[in-house]
Amino acid sequence: MQLQIKLLGTVELSVDGQPVTVGAAKRRAVLAGLALEANRPVPLDRLARMVWGAQPPTSAVANLRSHVFALRAAVGDRIVAHLHAYELRIAPPELDVTEFQRLAGEGRALLAAGDASAAVPALTGALACWRGPAGSGLPTGTILHGRWASLEEQRLQVFEELTQARLDLGESGDLLDGLRQHLSAHPLRERGWSQLMLALYRCGDVPAALAAYQHARSALDEQLGIEPGDELVALHREILDRTPGLTVPAPGPAVPAGGRWPAGGAGRSVPRELPADLVTFVARTPQLAAVTAAVTGGPPAAVVVSGATGCGKSALAVRAAHTVAADFPDGQVFVDLAYHPTAGADEVLGRVLRALGVPSTEVPREVDEQAGRLRSLFADRRVLLVVDGVTHAAQVRPLLPAGPGPALLVVAQRHLPSLDGVTRVTVPGLRPEESLALLAALVGDGRLARDRAATAELLGICAGSPLAVRIVGSRLAARPGLAVGALVEQLRDDRYRLDWLTYDGLSVRERLADSYAALRAADEVAARLFVLLGGTPDGPVAPERAATRLGVAPATARRALEELVDGHLAGRAGADGYVLPPLVRDYAAELAATPGQRWPRRRAEATLVAYPGAG
Repeated sequence: MQLQIKLLGTVELSVDGQPVTVGAAKRRAVLAGLALEANRPVPLDRLARMVWGAQPPTSAVANLRSHVFALRAAVGDRIVAHLHAYELRIAPPELDVTEFQRLAGEGRALLAAGDASAAVPALTGALACWRGPAGSGLPTGTILHGRWASLEEQRLQVFEELTQARLDLGESGDLLDGLRQHLSAHPLRERGWSQLMLALYRCGDVPAALAAYQHARSALDEQLGIEPGDELVALHREILDRTPGLTVPAPGPAVPAGGRWPAGGAGRSVPRELPADLVTFVARTPQLAAVTAAVTGGPPAAVVVSGATGCGKSALAVRAAHTVAADFPDGQVFVDLAYHPTAGADEVLGRVLRALGVPSTEVPREVDEQAGRLRSLFADRRVLLVVDGVTHAAQVRPLLPAGPGPALLVVAQRHLPSLDGVTRVTVPGLRPEESLALLAALVGDGRLARDRAATAELLGICAGSPLAVRIVGSRLAARPGLAVGALVEQLRDDRYRLDWLTYDGLSVRERLADSYAALRAADEVAARLFVLLGGTPDGPVAPERAATRLGVAPATARRALEELVDGHLAGRAGADGYVLPPLVRDYAAELAATPGQRWPRRRAEATLVAYPGAG
């Protein structure tokens, strides 16, 4: 049986070349979710959040089984049932997302090696995989939203890489219409603006090239309040000076026999993958200094940044990576596992190798071979690896630097104590004055000064969480007429607090749900204990009391409590007590208060019903 699953547009399924009607939007969402996590089990709670969002209905499990039953009628045993999970088994060419990423990787590597003529067909083929917005027609507000946004970002990058390849080949006039449409839809793409300016200049229209720079500057200022970056400013200066090198593309280095560069050779791939740095970044001076010192020191130059959900550890890592980027002239690779929490070391290694210019067809299959290939590439290179969203040490252990040159920056909620020889930096919550500085940067000092008492209460509710402060700041910024006190009134009721701590893609509940899902996957007792703590009165809970409530040995309860502490989901209180942080407690209380939910006696019953609100 040959399948063809298309997600880059409306969701479509073909079996042996014949189109199959999948059915309603939620059934298509099930297919899309399984396809995006192809060849690994997808837990029922995660699958439910792909279909219904953060709060699946109580009937979610039954509905999922009905949808899977209907899909099996078309794809047969390609869908495999596991304990509380389903897995879709497909070959890479059977999914358009995989084919798009394969072609994009090949084109990117060829472009980095200086072979623009070979890169053009690969990049053109990658864009041809798209038929419209990814996941078009599926339910909105689910955890798939981030996947679609990530794919859209990849599409934009491939468009700009294809444009660059064509510019390198001397094309100009034929690119203008496409670039103008691209920037009309995405006016903050600085690379696109630079390409439009260069194409206009090469067409002899210098005034239009300079006008394009002013349009770029206006868009960045109006929407972000920032000036253009150094590269765009430098190009503007070169156009003003009519620098001779702009007229004709600089010739790329000749590609050696075999079409690829040896490790350490001229023309090798130099990835620049760091995401944009936050403009509103406050405090964290000691932690930033510790991280930058760790990645520029060594060997081994490796650091683990950990902290509670929403504490800003990813922002800190990105700021640190940008700070030391000049120390790593051979490139910076960024891998985000937020949407691939179960990814194995082989997937992470493969992603890094492709970023460093190894064609997909030449990436070894075995982890030890991949790690060996990476060490060979690193032998004479200063490369910074940043891996965000790590859930267990095995995902990044093969990436630990074996000698001087490369550096590894890991972002995880846990400390990952089994990683040997790494520096560990814990990101604490913001102090009140730091929270105030962040909120003021988002909404302005004057507005906060008009109601200092309400501002103090608002920051108290945010409990030192930068994510929560950004959300309330965004709400206030979007509504200039909303009094701070009015927002505080909405947030006072802890039953609905997490509803208000969600705004425009930012969500405290969603982030906590991801942390809880990871906890459940790693330790069922700790997950049960988390919900138990959410349903207890305020105050510390002792291990013995928790053990009695759960029906486990005191030693088991203590170990599970320490597991919560290690994951920054609980804190120690006094000599022998444990408590949940404020916003974490709000989420745990929601789980505990879900009507009609009980912990099952039999493991086989531990589905979404057993873990209410797990998504």
